[in-house]
Amino acid sequence: MVGTKMNKQNSSNKKEDKANKKQTLSPGVARRLSDFTMPKSVLKLIPHSIIIGIAGAFIALILLDLIGLITNLLYYQRFDLSLVSPRNNTLGWLAILIPMAGGLIVGLMARYGSERIRGHGIPEAMETILVGGSKVEPKLTILKPISSAISIGTGGPFGAEGPIILTGGAIGSVVAQFLNLTAIERRSLLVAGAVAGMSAVFGTPIAAVMLGVELLLFEWKPRSFIPAAIASIVANAVRHLFVSEGWMKAEPLFPVQKMVELGNTGLFDAVILGIICGGMAWLLTKAVYGAEDAFRKLPVHWMWWPILGGLIVGIGGLIEPHALGVGYDTIADELAGNLAVTTLISIFVIKLIIWAVALGSGTSGGILAPILMMGAALGGLLGLIFPGKIPGEWALLGMAGALAGVMRSPFTSIIFPIELTHSTDLFLPLLITVTLAHLISVLTLKRSILTEKVARRGFHVLREYAVEPLKVLFAEDVMTTDVLTISTGTKMSEVKAVVQAQRHMRRQRLLPVVTQDGIMLGVISWQDILERSLTGDLSGTVDDCMIKNVITAFPEESLRVIADIMADNHVGVLPVVDTENRKLCGLITQFELLTARHRILREERKRERILKISSLSKYGTFSGISRIFSPEDDLQPADTDETKKDSDGSS
Repeated sequence: MVGTKMNKQNSSNKKEDKANKKQTLSPGVARRLSDFTMPKSVLKLIPHSIIIGIAGAFIALILLDLIGLITNLLYYQRFDLSLVSPRNNTLGWLAILIPMAGGLIVGLMARYGSERIRGHGIPEAMETILVGGSKVEPKLTILKPISSAISIGTGGPFGAEGPIILTGGAIGSVVAQFLNLTAIERRSLLVAGAVAGMSAVFGTPIAAVMLGVELLLFEWKPRSFIPAAIASIVANAVRHLFVSEGWMKAEPLFPVQKMVELGNTGLFDAVILGIICGGMAWLLTKAVYGAEDAFRKLPVHWMWWPILGGLIVGIGGLIEPHALGVGYDTIADELAGNLAVTTLISIFVIKLIIWAVALGSGTSGGILAPILMMGAALGGLLGLIFPGKIPGEWALLGMAGALAGVMRSPFTSIIFPIELTHSTDLFLPLLITVTLAHLISVLTLKRSILTEKVARRGFHVLREYAVEPLKVLFAEDVMTTDVLTISTGTKMSEVKAVVQAQRHMRRQRLLPVVTQDGIMLGVISWQDILERSLTGDLSGTVDDCMIKNVITAFPEESLRVIADIMADNHVGVLPVVDTENRKLCGLITQFELLTARHRILREERKRERILKISSLSKYGTFSGISRIFSPEDDLQPADTDETKKDSDGSS
């Protein structure tokens, strides 16, 4: 015959094959597949991760020393590198001028240096990863830490971690740009630098890696996790080697006394705290971007906005000095329960106002420390209301809930407070509070305080991680086996007749040329046949016109691999051949690739009741249950659309 079809069967046999279709690979093939994709090229990133970890740690330490120097010079008129709070200054009304001067300098640096120093760092790092190919301007490694040190050192209500994350990421990116790396490998080193900076500041190596995974990597793979983890470990080791006193001591940043495990009432209170922290996340996000929108309406250039923000910071600092600066000492007092109720209320309100206004003005500074302070203040206040009255424990839970709601990084929010305090007595309350805060946040806000800034620049960030559908199905699961083939030696005139006679040729645009044994020799396209027909050039056989060097797929290859092959070679259909003898097995097109997505949609949308109560009562309660678990169980699933179609014989 000129044209033959593979696997001709009647409709009943096709249905039986479809129902009994094997969805798993053979044991031999399955054993060749891996749980993770781990290219050997990751190994060459390890030495670079070590270097970046060391550099990130030193940059973090230098930045903190610079913040301390500026604070001591301006607020206390002394030369000292120790990190101190501006809250004990005796300047009076003159202290208002210091944040304004800092805002002026930062505005000038942003205008004439780089506008990317504005903001708190993490959204800028996310944007660089998403659309910038993980390529950071080298000058940011200088401008960002200096501008942040000026902003925070002059009383700005920010943390140092955001700028350090961006600066560390810039170091990683710059190092990567000197190497012959892919964009994905540059991203791994960028994130390695970012987590190294955070690990060096807080002494929280695990939380730093988790933050990188939940906020910056946009994947959970060894190729990105391993460089980040190594850089974090190295940075923390450097921290322990070179720091032994002050706020950067080797012990936990916020040492606390042993916590008391909460009873059942305390767990219920943790639920309430989680819900309130979720509402707090909404308030903080709206406050920051409300302030930013208000600044955009001002009839002055954005370069002058930080001065106005500095004015509000200075006034707020006069009202509540605890709200100024990084505030590590204030957080420690909150965790120790050393602050009065009125002070906690004042800290929460004033810190929220000056932080939102200053950040909305576009100055440079981080958000982690302010969130920790406000969360601890809120938790401490509620701790005075809840039974037991242990403000320190509730301050810790408030910190975790605030982080989970504002940053939407639940695992980081659980690990971070534990590493900051080395307190491991509140795991269950932490999980409860973080879960509820995260739930309320994702229900009430479309985007977090981090991704909102990225979205305002026209980019979308999806922070849900899932197994890619194309990786769980294989070519043999979706390929078309009802394929029209052309026998070797067939004349082109006869091939034309076959094409015209087959209606389904509109979908099958590639005709494999095979031997009598089904071995594929080449392919000829439907378009090529029509073009030859129009020109009248139908001389010779199909062997003279077919394409012999054909890109093929194998039955055991995942759809992800096949999609990559199609994208790399700009083709929309691939013959599937046996691995050993190139015997044709079927065809797979772009349309079949959608089968994987359709499968996920069915799992997400299709609702069905598998068991019915009436089925149990038919045999009696106990006998019904026993029949469910017995091999002879004859309980049938509830009718679904597909079972109804199969029962009446429709396709």
